[in-house]
Amino acid sequence: MLKRIIKKSPIESALIGLMVFVLGYGALPAFALAGEDIGPDMTYVAIQIEAMQNSLRDFGTLPSSEGREANYTINVMATAYNSLPGQTDSTPFTTASGTTTRHGVIAANFLPFGTRVKIPEIYGDQVFIVEDRMNARYWHKVDIWMEGYDDAIEFGIKNITIEVYPTS
Repeated sequence: MLKRIIKKSPIESALIGLMVFVLGYGALPAFALAGEDIGPDMTYVAIQIEAMQNSLRDFGTLPSSEGREANYTINVMATAYNSLPGQTDSTPFTTASGTTTRHGVIAANFLPFGTRVKIPEIYGDQVFIVEDRMNARYWHKVDIWMEGYDDAIEFGIKNITIEVYPTS
């Protein structure tokens, strides 16, 4: 009986070796697999490990945008709007880019989302961010979001010069 246990056929030895390999591979710590393609069942663990490793990396400092020159200035017509159903779509407090309306949001069809602009003749150094769109028939026009309906009516329609700043 003892000889039978010690002496195995090549097929039995290969199967035992394969089982040991599979069991050993499954028992490896997840951090050892972080750089491997580990399949859908371990992807979540690998993402958590990568996030932990990122928290330990030094990314340096971000560049300051203070003092940067405007890319260009442009004269446009400006109006104001509120989060009222008659002035917006069916989601009056959500901008076209998916953010919530607030002070500093403007709508413009001719500028990409995230573009920073200043309106110095009215707001000085206040920075506005393009996060909303207007009806397609309006092109070179900006619409400034205001909380109060009376404030928007008082603003009216103005021809203004805006300063457009780099997005990066």
